[in-house]
Amino acid sequence: MRPPLAGAASYRLEQMSVGDEIDLHPVIQAGRVAVITGAASSIGRAAAEELARLGLKVALSDIAKEALEKLGKKLVGIIGEGNVLVIPTDVSKLEEVVRLRDKVYEAWGEVAVLFNNASVGAKGTSWEGIESWRRVFDVNLFGVVNVQQTFVPSMLHQENQAVIINSGSKRGITNVPGYGAYNASEAAIKSLTESLAHELRVRPQTNVTAHLFMPGWTLTDPHDEESLGPPPRGAWTATESVAFMLDAVRQGVFYIMVPDGKTRMAVDKLRIMWAAADITEGRPALSRWHPNYKALFEEYMREGLAQLDE
Repeated sequence: MRPPLAGAASYRLEQMSVGDEIDLHPVIQAGRVAVITGAASSIGRAAAEELARLGLKVALSDIAKEALEKLGKKLVGIIGEGNVLVIPTDVSKLEEVVRLRDKVYEAWGEVAVLFNNASVGAKGTSWEGIESWRRVFDVNLFGVVNVQQTFVPSMLHQENQAVIINSGSKRGITNVPGYGAYNASEAAIKSLTESLAHELRVRPQTNVTAHLFMPGWTLTDPHDEESLGPPPRGAWTATESVAFMLDAVRQGVFYIMVPDGKTRMAVDKLRIMWAAADITEGRPALSRWHPNYKALFEEYMREGLAQLDE
């Protein structure tokens, strides 16, 4: 009998009870291969540990070599020698991504789960910090582009089913002020992943699907979760977010919008619909934060939540 997901006892869906097992997508099975970028910390690390515990072979990629090697040793203790690859990689450099792919296919000959998770963030205005902007786009956007263009052609020719999960952000839709470069890169990832999903869907005899993962407020401390104690009130652990992600992939969900203990799904949905209506209603950009629309937005949220709670 397969083990339940580690996060299943603490994350909540309406149809679940504490301790329930979560059914898995057909690609999540022992012996198949997962490639994870940004694997050395937080959600990437949690995904690697979860997939190894479920019996998958795991290729770990990150620029944080020491943390990556530490994780690799831990996973060997879970899944065994020969089932873990530690491949330090800067996803912003195409030649390093090509090396990553070659090592994975030379060792195992396939990829079942491609988790594009490497990212960096930065605060700042839209007219300052050009080098920071370049770094954010090189990692967040072109890192995904590099990985897709390197791995997807090989995955298309595999006989077995496979999934591609790109990490994005709700900020790429709602565009929270103060994070211009990060928000813009995440908006681009949303568009890129939508295009990828469509291209895979219309391609004859394709066994690959794409999914956009948008986590909520997630504990991101670089140390192991078990050493941290309870997460801050409202934050989910990375393990919980991964459990939610894998369950959504099983259901065939494309937009994997993860709630947290502070912001429930209904709030996220209303905020996203308001942001989209800025265009259709002719409101100022980011009107949610505009002083002339603040009261209107708050009324919209109250009415929307009241209707959903009826």
